Amino acid sequence: MVINSDGLVFAGRRIKGVEARQHEWQMPQGGIDAGEETHPAALRELLEETGISSVKMLAQSTNWLSYDFPTDMVKPWGGYIGQTQKWFAFKFIGTDDEINLNYSPHAEFSEWKWVTMQEIVNLVVPFKRTVYETVVAEFANLAGA
Repeated sequence: MVINSDGLVFAGRRIKGVEARQHEWQMPQGGIDAGEETHPAALRELLEETGISSVKMLAQSTNWLSYDFPTDMVKPWGGYIGQTQKWFAFKFIGTDDEINLNYSPHAEFSEWKWVTMQEIVNLVVPFKRTVYETVVAEFANLAGA
């Protein structure tokens, strides 16, 4: 979760989506490479997906959080049945012109915007909503940090 100085959260619209159009928004996320620690992985994925490097870590989730893909989506997602994630909250200390969705040759997002924490919960695909609600509840006090 990237939180700007107004307490808003970064949301990106996925380029590739099998979800309904209104639910193609999400926060940056990504995988952990072999031998990589969670915090460096989060920073690497954030940079690759958004071009953002001007952040200060505020917190990390207490627990690993999991969700399953709906059964009709397992095949389109390469056979994966879900994900388990460690979440981080970062304070964005840069300016919006730092955001570059084409930073990596494998862009994840087609557009971005700043939204409230409640909006991001409502914008994400339904099967991720419980994880997002948990993340927002855990990091809600950081909106003004």
